[in-house]
Amino acid sequence: MKIIVDAFGGDNAPLEIIKGGALAADEFGYEIILVGDESKIKEVAEKNSISLDSVSIVNAPDVISMEDEPMEIMKSKNNSSMAKGLQMLANGEGDAFVSAGNSGALCAGATLIVKRIKGIKRCAFAPVIPKSKGSFMLIDSGANAECRPEMLRQFAVMGSIYMKNVMVVDNPRVGLVNIGTESTKGDELRYETFRLLKDTNINFIGNIEARDIPDDIADVVVADGFTGNVILKLYEGMAKAIFGKFKSIFTKNYKNKIAAALLMGDIKELKNSMDYNKQGGAPLIGISKPVFKAHGSSNAETIKNAIRLSGEYVKRNVVGIISDYMSEYKTSKE
Repeated sequence: MKIIVDAFGGDNAPLEIIKGGALAADEFGYEIILVGDESKIKEVAEKNSISLDSVSIVNAPDVISMEDEPMEIMKSKNNSSMAKGLQMLANGEGDAFVSAGNSGALCAGATLIVKRIKGIKRCAFAPVIPKSKGSFMLIDSGANAECRPEMLRQFAVMGSIYMKNVMVVDNPRVGLVNIGTESTKGDELRYETFRLLKDTNINFIGNIEARDIPDDIADVVVADGFTGNVILKLYEGMAKAIFGKFKSIFTKNYKNKIAAALLMGDIKELKNSMDYNKQGGAPLIGISKPVFKAHGSSNAETIKNAIRLSGEYVKRNVVGIISDYMSEYKTSKE
């Protein structure tokens, strides 16, 4: 399997990307293709004693920064590492693409270069996030600030397919984020989406409130991109704040330090369960070939795990299953 990796996407590029790619190649046996400035990749690898024997390099001299406008990927930055990687994916030169770069540019490039699955109205960022028992998918978490009911219906279906086939969740529970659990709650978008989801062949459990998301209430949490991104950033911030509080308590005095030593194994296990680096990335779901977005501050472990997830996405034929569903849905509506 060939995984194309944007070597210059993210805050810690290219060093952590190169390290993550090399780790993934060694651990999973995938053919890793690093895309970016070839001379800089070789220079960084040599300086940090990273072997490039298990990866290949495709030269792309330009870089899309986090400040660039999304459409620059199709204009002044069409020879960037991100644009080149997406072009390679579209041309069949790899099975999946991973980037920790500019989210807006990735969404625009994937939509315009790789294209959406036929019948899918919008692609969506869909991170898998830890909850009290296992994990849930938050879809959309930022690709579409404004949505229509049919878009949210498609997000729910795609999220259910992913959680069943990649995360191996039996009959995933799908919940719609709203300001109350009653079917009449919320604005017109939520009301109409609720009506559509009731008649969709998924395990729709109804409206859910934000306070219940960290608990084991749903496996797929559906929201418009604006709401989803707020939930995602608040979730990350609260996790960081809580562990900061733990640290201050356990280092407060000698007695607490002893308690911390006794509980260290459980504390580390809890911290690891809340670490986004363990999940690796979020699929840009709805695109006709696997595209994964890793966190902007990704380290080598995050990139390695994003590559692992993209490989699972390919192996379990998520794109094909979504495509088949859309074909069947269209036929049933005619």
